[in-house]
Amino acid sequence: MQINRVVITGMGAISPFGRGANVLFAGLSGGKSGIRFLPETTAIRGLRSHVAGRIIDCDPTEIPRKYRRSMSAGSIYAVMATQEALSQGNVSDELRTGKDMGVAIGSTVGSIGTLEAFFRDYFSDFCLERMRSTLFFKIMNHSHAANVSQMLGITGRTLAPAAACSTGCQAVGIGYEMIASGKQRLMLCGGTDEFHPLFIATFDVMNAASIHFNHTPERTPRPFDRDRDGIVCSEGCGMLLLESLESARSRGAVILAEIVGFATQSDPSNIANPDAGSIVSCMRECLENAGLKPEAIDYINAHATATIEGDASECEAIRILFGDTVAVSSLKGHLGHTMAASGALELMACIFMMRQNRMIPTLNLDHVDAGCEGIFHVRRAAEKSIRLVLKNSFALGGVNSSILLRRLIHDRSGNR
Repeated sequence: MQINRVVITGMGAISPFGRGANVLFAGLSGGKSGIRFLPETTAIRGLRSHVAGRIIDCDPTEIPRKYRRSMSAGSIYAVMATQEALSQGNVSDELRTGKDMGVAIGSTVGSIGTLEAFFRDYFSDFCLERMRSTLFFKIMNHSHAANVSQMLGITGRTLAPAAACSTGCQAVGIGYEMIASGKQRLMLCGGTDEFHPLFIATFDVMNAASIHFNHTPERTPRPFDRDRDGIVCSEGCGMLLLESLESARSRGAVILAEIVGFATQSDPSNIANPDAGSIVSCMRECLENAGLKPEAIDYINAHATATIEGDASECEAIRILFGDTVAVSSLKGHLGHTMAASGALELMACIFMMRQNRMIPTLNLDHVDAGCEGIFHVRRAAEKSIRLVLKNSFALGGVNSSILLRRLIHDRSGNR
């Protein structure tokens, strides 16, 4: 099998901080919170959590109506983030529309808002005469990947991984494997999700949503903290442009980082609660895939959603494999949990950290919980050289994923 080195040459973001990868990192490095109180959710009976990270500064009318009419909000976010990644990667029209470019873009459950609007109308009189011809294109499982491909004229492989909170990480990992094996030269990879109260409700009924900070939203979520009380749901999209090292060099593209390892595994022990042993196994396989030892890693970007069991299990796994010497932080205190987008958005932040030699601390980590002790928590911003980063993403359904990034180093020929 042909094995190509795989690099990242473009990034695009739509996040609770606003539009743009630079806006994302400015919010994170400034210690800001993208979480807001949502007064409209207080009218929903049975819902106890009323905070979320919503998208701002995103005008869908920028997309021509010809394409926009088949898009839900998630597809609109995906198109805008993809356009930014392509622009940063300086991809020509010819390359974008050639067979060498593919996409891997997924979401958690597609567009709940579109389905709700349809069924609210349908159940009023059980009439289908008002159903629009574009409805299915907004709710099909591969809607976001298909809409990006349609609008941007992409003719390579169209993939739509669906692994809940691991989706963005899996999409990048799939793109990495596609390029490494020579199946595609370039891949646009990431995840997108649009907000709906059902996301909050899903975690609320499992007693895993934050409910004690509705009137102080900037104080939640609280990864690893003794006062953490659960997930805060957010929306957004993260897109990364991947290509072979040979392709990037031939184009003279600016190389942001290299992907050197990926692993994804199933944890059948429990459909909802993570298992430390399974997390250890996933991280270890990722390291083995890259031919690296645990001591080589400089920083771990944790999944850490601020649930009681989830944070403790991830900390236990990190403690087992890495001890207390590798720096660890979570970015969900800033962003909330952007669901399918989280893996890709947080990978972008890791790239910024590597390139700027700056570690971003876990926001709202005031007192480390007893169950999260024994690892090296990043509690304040610090200047540090970062060469190798491990990024974790875990999902309901027992889907674990880990990716390894590094600064591009000299190969055997002495090239960079």
